[in-house]
Amino acid sequence: MEQPLISVIVPVYNVEGYVQPCLDALLAQTWPNLELILIDDASTDGSGGVCKACAARDSRVRVVRFPENRGPSAARNEGVRRAAGAYIAFVDADDRVEPDLLEKLYRCLEETGAEVSACGADGIALKGGPAAVYNRTEAVCCLARGVPFNMVPWGKLYRAELVKQCPFDEDVFYSEDLLFLYAVLKRARRVAYRPDVLYHYTQRTGSQVQSGMTRRKCTALSAHDLVCADAAASFPEAVEDFRQLVLEADRNMAVLAVKNGCEGGRTFSYLKQIQVNVRRHFSRRALALCPGRKEAASILLLYVSAAAFWAAAAVCTRRKGRRGGA
Repeated sequence: MEQPLISVIVPVYNVEGYVQPCLDALLAQTWPNLELILIDDASTDGSGGVCKACAARDSRVRVVRFPENRGPSAARNEGVRRAAGAYIAFVDADDRVEPDLLEKLYRCLEETGAEVSACGADGIALKGGPAAVYNRTEAVCCLARGVPFNMVPWGKLYRAELVKQCPFDEDVFYSEDLLFLYAVLKRARRVAYRPDVLYHYTQRTGSQVQSGMTRRKCTALSAHDLVCADAAASFPEAVEDFRQLVLEADRNMAVLAVKNGCEGGRTFSYLKQIQVNVRRHFSRRALALCPGRKEAASILLLYVSAAAFWAAAAVCTRRKGRRGGA
């Protein structure tokens, strides 16, 4: 029986030291019938050269270069538009995958009749769980709770027609993954999960996840609003978990804003924007779902006073800095 084509979409931006191992792992897949679509998002290092050299060696590789940086949403959308496969997978250019990633995810789809299959991953806080198949509502609840699969597009295989119905929002540059996955799972009739660790996430210094606040990163707040508002109407059983997810994400952004600074030195302005988002999605039940007392206390402090949160977070950052230098 002929293997269907799988399109693997890889956004690439200034990851020269990481992209070659990523591409090598993808081209060594036990599922050979694949196309690798590399979207060079106007890299300013040698990443684009690595991609071009890879395409010259292997006819399964195609490279598209943007003339200016447009962000991961635009890069993934361009890859989806060019994808010819019946199935689509996303991989980040600084991560690594196991050689049987695509084969196992495809077999999982075929065995369960699902439209999306997800695997285990390491390098990231992921609670995981046993192999399971979820209906639409159950899958959305899993997304809201972060159990068992993660809240990002990688580490999953999708039927192409489903992805093409749910383009990434190119006006959102942070939490765009949550927005995309929510749209996908809202349409999927069945989602399958297998716990095999097939994806290796890289915690990279200087990545957007570890940065302070910027105008682009602030677009996460609108993504939070969209998901929570839609869930309130479509999946009320998941609303409090989504609110908790938003509160925790807001807290993390606020901590990084204090720790790493903000675009234009506007730390307090960004903290106030985050505070508005916290107040919009706050509930006692959502706060009670927070994983620890310290996290809940800092969310409550941010809810009450952005200035007090800034002062407390600054003290905590200085203490950690002294311990790190000791």
